[in-house]
Amino acid sequence: MAGQTKLSEESIISASEEQVSSSVADEEVILNLKNGSYYGLDPIGAHIWKLIEEPTSIEALVDQLLKEYEVDRETCLSDVLNLLRDMHEHDLLEVKESERA
Repeated sequence: MAGQTKLSEESIISASEEQVSSSVADEEVILNLKNGSYYGLDPIGAHIWKLIEEPTSIEALVDQLLKEYEVDRETCLSDVLNLLRDMHEHDLLEVKESERA
């Protein structure tokens, strides 16, 4: 599994190409093509999934979410990092370090 990469605000993330996903109501269902496992995301997780279909930095993702939801930056960053770490552990996320790092 991918698990060991450290995520930071500068990390560039995107949905893995080795998955297929579909919207069901306001949630997202993801099939990992490597292991055949299904994963479900609640409405906020589904929104984040849509935002990372194209590569983006975690910093830009958090900035976008702060515009859309009433939450402080520290809480948003912590929650986003927890979700992204979980996605990465299940091979649903590709991570690259920022070119500016």
